[in-house]
Amino acid sequence: MSRAPAGPAQRAFTLLEVLLALAVIALLSTVLIGTSANLLRDRAASPNDVFWKACQAARKTAVKTGNQEILTYDDKVKAFVVDDGTAAQTFPIPGAAKDLAINFLSVETGRSAILLGGVAIETGPPPTVIFYPDGTCSPFRIQFRSTSDAHVLSIDPWTCAQTLTPKES
Repeated sequence: MSRAPAGPAQRAFTLLEVLLALAVIALLSTVLIGTSANLLRDRAASPNDVFWKACQAARKTAVKTGNQEILTYDDKVKAFVVDDGTAAQTFPIPGAAKDLAINFLSVETGRSAILLGGVAIETGPPPTVIFYPDGTCSPFRIQFRSTSDAHVLSIDPWTCAQTLTPKES
């Protein structure tokens, strides 16, 4: 019997090498996904984020317990406070600037406003916000002010969510 002349040897990956490469890729992707999730979770909360967290807690507690919850803002400690008369929950704003001012406003726009640094700042008595057991809240707007930013959010009393307003052109 004659044999064919020996040519260049064919090289290929073995099954073990392929499985090992897949295991290493899976391990690295798990580490990267876990690290990126921690980075996203550890970002500093803005005053808006803390406000929405306090609103959600107030509404949830009011619905669960059947009692009214009152939301206020404590300027001294830079925190939102949710109180039902027996126990208060505090939602501090981490790293809040000293010049940060937050006010609850009535739903009537432009009732009393001043022009401060080229920005219309509404003034007036800061009402408390009440969250009712049926999942609604008293109608209100909230004003966030600092030297770098000033904005007002209108809140829908039925859903306790931000109302969308059309942009003026």
